[in-house]
Amino acid sequence: MARPIRWHDFITINIFFLGLTTLSQTNGLVFPLLVQQFVGEAQKGAYYGTIRLWTLMTALLTQALWGLLSDRSPLRWGRRRPFIFGGTVAALGCIVAIGFSAGMTEMAGFTFFCAVATLLAVAANAGQAAQQALIPDLVPEAQRGRFSGVKAILEVPLPLILVSFTVARLIAAGNLWGGLLAMMAVLALSMALALLIPETAAPRQPAPLDWRPFLRLLLMTALFTTIILGLGAAVRGLAGALTVIGSAPAQVGVMGLAGLLAMLAAVGAGVWLSVRVSIGEKAARGHPSFTWWVINRLAFLTGVINLSGFAVYFTQGRLGLEREKAVGPTALFMLIVGACILLAALPSGWLADRFGRKRLVAISGIIALAGTLILLLSTDLPVVFVGGAIIGVGTGFFYAANWALGADLAPKTEAARYLGIANLAGAGAGAVGAYIGGPIADYFTANAPQTPGLGYVLLFVIYGMMFIASIAALRGVREPG
Repeated sequence: MARPIRWHDFITINIFFLGLTTLSQTNGLVFPLLVQQFVGEAQKGAYYGTIRLWTLMTALLTQALWGLLSDRSPLRWGRRRPFIFGGTVAALGCIVAIGFSAGMTEMAGFTFFCAVATLLAVAANAGQAAQQALIPDLVPEAQRGRFSGVKAILEVPLPLILVSFTVARLIAAGNLWGGLLAMMAVLALSMALALLIPETAAPRQPAPLDWRPFLRLLLMTALFTTIILGLGAAVRGLAGALTVIGSAPAQVGVMGLAGLLAMLAAVGAGVWLSVRVSIGEKAARGHPSFTWWVINRLAFLTGVINLSGFAVYFTQGRLGLEREKAVGPTALFMLIVGACILLAALPSGWLADRFGRKRLVAISGIIALAGTLILLLSTDLPVVFVGGAIIGVGTGFFYAANWALGADLAPKTEAARYLGIANLAGAGAGAVGAYIGGPIADYFTANAPQTPGLGYVLLFVIYGMMFIASIAALRGVREPG
């Protein structure tokens, strides 16, 4: 930055995170409802999983591509601001198209919606890739901690509060356009304030463009997606053949075991291949603890991300709430989870230093599992919120301690290259849990209508088991020192 830091820089450099999270939280409420409208009750889980798979994999690739282009942009307006502006304008257009898709029906509506949602991922990640570079670009190292603290507030609790008390209430009342317009206003205002950042003109002769990292990411994503598609197809095939088993408990057991094994296989095979494509076979063999760390991260996030991803459908089935009426409780549930993540993340760094990163990561898995059990054992809304709060505490501990553990395990001279694989864990977790899990929920929606929500209860049990898998993966991690 060409001038000294001013108080408003803390806001302008971080404010776009508020708009991005408001967008993603709103999508988490709107997308399940639209999928349900287009394909009906019996297939909503599988089709929602399809949306999640393609939008998340698109986000993973395009964020890397936009970041590569932004780093080398020669535009006079700066390296980051043109991407924030252009990405936001394109995203607003996609949101309007999503609003109009609500008037469509059946597969024509779903196909149009899926295409627009994928384009939205492309547009939003143009802005996000640029936004993530602002602190490294503009903030002196001695002040990055304070700026990151403001980022955490704008990225987690504030958008959750906004969505819970504005967007969610409008959607729950049947006013979809009102909710979308409120979200668009937050996104547009955040973008406008972000354009006030004191960014100077980009260099006229940027460094040469090296496509090799992106091509490695492209191959890694293609392999991971192929694994998920194959395992998802296997689960769908099993569901089609399972009707010969007349016993409902046996069907629950078989589908539950198949879903768990498929997710474990996706996590294990996906990470094994991804690490080798990204850093090479020799380096992967030389750092086996790093591979197990990624497995631990992906397994935990598969559990926690999909608990929130399917929260609307779980609330509908478990609590007997119809369509939009489930949005209000779901938004409040996510608000509680987000607040507890933030509160737990604050002391987690000290706890990780005091008790060890690996130990705290294991404890976070136990806490998240306990919260999931409470969530599953009650249909009383306040008790469900208690379960969500406990999951939030476990997740807050996990985010800080797991990342610190990964930073310890990555070679110091190649930390960025190694830790970049963590992006696959974040995006891949939603894809694994939703694409493989959706057909499982649909099977019981169609074949056990006398037990509403049975499929989503089973799905949440599987996600709870993924927390156990994340703890087991730590056995392969040798903590430095």
